[in-house]
Amino acid sequence: MTAPKDILSKYIAYLRLGKGLSENTSEAYADDVGKLLRFVEREKNLDVFTLTYSDLQQFLAQLCDIGIAARSQTRIVSGIKSFYRFLLAYGYVEKDPTELLESPKIGQKLPEVLSVNEINSLIDSIDLSKAEGQRNRAMLEVLYSCGLRVSELVGLKYSNIYFDEQFVIVRGKGDKQRIVPISSKAINEIRLYLPDRNSLKIKKGSEDILFLNRRGAGLTRVMVFHIIKEQAAIAGIRKKISPHSLRHSFATHLLEGGANLRAIQMMLGHESITTTEIYTHLDREFLRSEIIAHHPRNRSSDKGSRYTENE
Repeated sequence: MTAPKDILSKYIAYLRLGKGLSENTSEAYADDVGKLLRFVEREKNLDVFTLTYSDLQQFLAQLCDIGIAARSQTRIVSGIKSFYRFLLAYGYVEKDPTELLESPKIGQKLPEVLSVNEINSLIDSIDLSKAEGQRNRAMLEVLYSCGLRVSELVGLKYSNIYFDEQFVIVRGKGDKQRIVPISSKAINEIRLYLPDRNSLKIKKGSEDILFLNRRGAGLTRVMVFHIIKEQAAIAGIRKKISPHSLRHSFATHLLEGGANLRAIQMMLGHESITTTEIYTHLDREFLRSEIIAHHPRNRSSDKGSRYTENE
């Protein structure tokens, strides 16, 4: 089987000679395919020639979790589709796994948000009798309590948790640090998890990483994504959620509770307040839905009721 690096070189030649694309355009396509090849290399058990639709969805979920914009994701999907058409045409694969792959919609898309009851159901559904149960419970509490990105969660250091002061130091985008308050509930769940963590044979380089897998190494973003998806199914939550859903829920619930938008911006680690302002749209949607659901002029069951303008 041809090595991935070799196939990438052949693909670039195909774009330049077969498709007549410019050098810059060909390199842009190759760069997008390179992102996919690095994803395959990180996952160890995957092969670019046997990737499935599900594997590609996981790849796109990672792009979303590390903050790549929808427009850039759309370009990457286009590049990957072109790559697999090339592989199919030249007999490297028997089936194109990108046939059903859809590009994200460009424009402002309001994120999926869990209600407080759904958050509780998600966390309460974790089976604490399993070896990873308490770790997962602590992990979800931290995600929701601090509004972390999944990359920030997997890189969270034990030495950066200040139990008595109830705050954590988070390393975010651009290697920038910020201080985020953490709830007493999340602190307690971490303390309950520590005996399990400390019983592991921790691998070199992971000694200060808080959340570890059973082999004593740090978790991957994909692993966290799978944990949350599976737990949502167990909890009976039908919404399409990801680790980012808990971050969105964190911000939305703070805003609904009256928190200052600037404070939310600081806790989320947004450089620009305009990024945080999406939650004001969410809040307006919440208010609108409440009005539609409860205002007597919007309830069809009130037709013919004794409600009058004078009441």
